Amino acid sequence: MRLDIAPILAALSRHRITATLLVLQIGLTCAIVCNALFVVNDRLRWMDTPSGVEEDRLANIDISSPGKNVDIHARTDADLAVLRAVPGVEAAEALNSVPFGTRSWSTNVRYSADEKQPRASVAEYYGKDVGPLFGAQLVEGRWIRDDEYQWIDDVEHKKVEAAHVIVVTQAVARRLFPGKDALGQTLYLHGADFRIIGVIRELARASGMRDNIGEVILTPWRMLPTYGAGYVIRTAPGKAGAVLEAAAAALKKQDPRRVITEKITFREIRELFFASDRALAAMLVGACVVLLAVTALGIVGLASFWVGQRRRQIGVRRALGATRGDVLRYFQVENFLLASMGIGLGIVLAYAINLVLMVHYEIPRLPLGYLPASALALWLLGQLAVLAPALRAASVPPVEATRG
Repeated sequence: MRLDIAPILAALSRHRITATLLVLQIGLTCAIVCNALFVVNDRLRWMDTPSGVEEDRLANIDISSPGKNVDIHARTDADLAVLRAVPGVEAAEALNSVPFGTRSWSTNVRYSADEKQPRASVAEYYGKDVGPLFGAQLVEGRWIRDDEYQWIDDVEHKKVEAAHVIVVTQAVARRLFPGKDALGQTLYLHGADFRIIGVIRELARASGMRDNIGEVILTPWRMLPTYGAGYVIRTAPGKAGAVLEAAAAALKKQDPRRVITEKITFREIRELFFASDRALAAMLVGACVVLLAVTALGIVGLASFWVGQRRRQIGVRRALGATRGDVLRYFQVENFLLASMGIGLGIVLAYAINLVLMVHYEIPRLPLGYLPASALALWLLGQLAVLAPALRAASVPPVEATRG
């Protein structure tokens, strides 16, 4: 028996309210799921942002300030000597910040002193041998030499003058010198011109947006705990957690009055930095599952209700020669039409929701690929949800037509 669309549409027109409610439910589900999955995928990509460091080899120790009347230079060198003597520690330095950490230092850079508006706000890493300590990859030029470093407090009080050299990431080079070689170029920061002597592949800053998370420069200033530095240690691969405890104990043994304010591996730093994004992704996935389940239950409930109402009509069709397959296809096509109407509405709503998210939450534009994927998912969900009621309808015998 040939299945016509017209009788299905006529039957739906007699149940306008229930059909309209189901279409609206499918449309809202399509719009919300489409945007939610896009946000989840967007967050997952953001959480996969490379740090540019060897994450399984690094840990950070923060300590309290040493107090008054202390030679902070000698104290810092003594602390570093203690840390480097700990078994398993390959290197240790005092740094102002770490990628994805809680301490963020940034500065405005210009091409020259004559410019009033900064060209960019970049993150700065202060500390000796930052690049080699992190395991960053130098792609051009050289690292800052030992004789080019000076203590940050001496530079600040103008007791000495550090070398006016910096190392930049490729992200900084691309932004400030597009289409040019950044090596040898100069940038104006901290009231002086600094020459770029090296370019590293990538290094994340402590905080920032996606478009500038990799814009970092290394400055030849040695850091001090008094100025907010933490001790970063480098270990053998996978040993950071075990060595961290021994390193913190060694510092405590050197001075029992010392307070260890934080000891943390880089893996834990990364997890904390992306904790809110991970929670949001999990929440949205859970919401999508619940929403799809509710929509499926709505389809099942409505289809079951219609099967109960149409038992005599189905029996008449069976008596006139309709096969079980014909009845099954009838309900499947009916559900497909409702789902298609809902999906069409959902596509419009999905773009409307995305526009709101773009304006208020800086979410990127929704890619077109999410629309057919969401439509296919809802079509499949609808067919699976209506299958059980449709099979019950197909099992209605022709004798049902004779019953009152």
